[in-house]
Amino acid sequence: MTLGITMPPRTNEALKVDASFANHILEARFVGTADLETRADLEAVVTALHAHSIREDTSTVVLDFRELEFMNSSSFKIFVAWLANVQELPPEKQYKITLRSNPNLHWQRRSLAALSCFAAELVTIEA
Repeated sequence: MTLGITMPPRTNEALKVDASFANHILEARFVGTADLETRADLEAVVTALHAHSIREDTSTVVLDFRELEFMNSSSFKIFVAWLANVQELPPEKQYKITLRSNPNLHWQRRSLAALSCFAAELVTIEA
């Protein structure tokens, strides 16, 4: 059974995130842009996803970036901090993270590869 997850309220319409949870897998789909104007929303979403993952004994979090047109460095830093938080968890609480990318968006190739380097044992990229 798939359960929709309530995301924090948005303050900016430029970024939309929806999420669902089934069979210990949390999937979140990002649409729009992640920049300075949407940073607070993104931070709230990442905090909620991490909290849900710990609470519900999640094995994998799938971040679908295929419709994310742009992400700036301050938003990128939010994901780096998230990976650091997952790495600091006890091994039995850590979860894997899969990044779904859009091969037509060149920034994703470079940026998501760099992101995976921060936690190579946790992160997988799907093109």
